[in-house]
Amino acid sequence: MTQPHIRLSDVEMTFSRPDGVGEDIHALGPIQLDLRHGEFFAVVGPSGCGKSTLLELMIGLTNPTKGTITFEGQPINGSCPDGIGVVFQEDASFAWLTVRDNIAFGLRRMALDRREQDERVEQALAMMGLVEFADVYPSQLSGGMRQRVCIARTLVTQPRLILLDEPFGALDQQTRLLMGDEILSLWRKTGATIFLITHALDEAAMLADRIGVMSSRPGQLIDIVETNWPKDRDSRIVENDAFGAVTARLWRSLRVESMKAIGKKDAQA
Repeated sequence: MTQPHIRLSDVEMTFSRPDGVGEDIHALGPIQLDLRHGEFFAVVGPSGCGKSTLLELMIGLTNPTKGTITFEGQPINGSCPDGIGVVFQEDASFAWLTVRDNIAFGLRRMALDRREQDERVEQALAMMGLVEFADVYPSQLSGGMRQRVCIARTLVTQPRLILLDEPFGALDQQTRLLMGDEILSLWRKTGATIFLITHALDEAAMLADRIGVMSSRPGQLIDIVETNWPKDRDSRIVENDAFGAVTARLWRSLRVESMKAIGKKDAQA
């Protein structure tokens, strides 16, 4: 049997209250999940269910209270392993650096000669459609293009696993669909495994091979939906009749949990 790319085994996270009064907060888990090599996996869930905590555990920003996480068979223990790249929702471009220098920044901690660094930056510029903007500053770009810069800065490190934390959350719906096309294109070109956290059910349904639905806190996986889309899909998949069935199933699983998250005591399926 092929070893999973990343494995979460009975992962739980509990936080102590800042004032030390009252019971600890059980934020997440238990979570049991195997990501397959080269798949696109998305996670949706109500606010406060622990999605971002899950991502922080996967990149080693903190250790789980219980359980283990392994990447390519090796445990993740408090630091981000080589081979994992992350793109966050917030614009993380550096205003004082050009697009080219922003992208090159991702290579600073890697022992590469200047020629290979330049080649990787040029490849990332081309892949993200930024060649003609290489020497401008982020303030001269739209929000969508600045996010492309952040994605390119991750791509230059050639990660085998890419974690996306609501990377299109600040964009309008049309731009998000087009950015989704770009993410699907780079996924096919790089062969990387992608793990996406999003609030948008249509975004998850369009992009992912599988979608995990999380419960309200403590977040657990209550459903995993296989989309069965072809690998060469793009945003036109939203026109497919089956697309509506996927989003309907996601909402059916998520509706009650979202009501619980906002304090609706009489939530019913």
